[in-house]
Amino acid sequence: MTLHNSDSGASARIAFIGGGNMASALMGGLIQSGHAPAAIAVIEPFDIQAQKLRQQYGVQVESAAGPVLAGASLVVWAVKPQLFQEAARPCAAHVGGALQLSVMAGIRSGAISAATGSDRVVRSMPNTPALIGRGMTGLFGSDAVTSDERALVERLLHPTGDLLWVEREEQLDAVTALSGSGPAYVFYFVEAMMRAGSELGLSSDQARRLAVGTFSGAAALAAQSTESPQVLRQNVTSKGGTTHAAITTLEERGVMGSFVAALHAAARRAKELGDEFGG
Repeated sequence: MTLHNSDSGASARIAFIGGGNMASALMGGLIQSGHAPAAIAVIEPFDIQAQKLRQQYGVQVESAAGPVLAGASLVVWAVKPQLFQEAARPCAAHVGGALQLSVMAGIRSGAISAATGSDRVVRSMPNTPALIGRGMTGLFGSDAVTSDERALVERLLHPTGDLLWVEREEQLDAVTALSGSGPAYVFYFVEAMMRAGSELGLSSDQARRLAVGTFSGAAALAAQSTESPQVLRQNVTSKGGTTHAAITTLEERGVMGSFVAALHAAARRAKELGDEFGG
């Protein structure tokens, strides 16, 4: 799984702009799969996080952009969207020849190209389960990105979980609404199940184990089954039974419609953030 330079077979030099949780997860996956720590450079201004990265991964960490970025074949942008323009200014002189990979929400490929001088841009929308290798990441590549560069990005992101390419950049707003924000929806429903379990006489630990285990198992069944989620739900729902009583209550209270509306709201907000920060 090592990312190689095509001419020498050595590990390709990768630069991370920002060394937070998502960047750290990517570095860990790279090194675990055989990529040389010496071929990874990180720009991380916060001393505590910088020292953590040095100790944990043995990578080169600098507090500010400089010549350390020169020669990188891939630059990974992992800063907060509102900090991108500020972070990009001192990097631009060093990274124009590299493939740019963004794990930032909202910053569009045109803005990344303008700020870095490179028209080879891949945008990704990961989610937090990527931190344990169970993520779902949406990807979009600009026209200048080659098939080999797409494959390189896939190798980099593979340790974080599943990947899905979309054809149009605006589809990343939908990806953000579904999978980017999606873990929060699951946690929300787990909270509700735990609350109900406690009200029904279970301990908080019992309610948590039942709720989390049920979500995990149901998701695994949905992933492996050839039947639709609707059919799987109907298979559990006997007319007049306990599940029927629960689903009927949810339908009477408009939960399905409200939930769909919530995802539309998330997608609208993703577009607004793109308009605000993405250029």
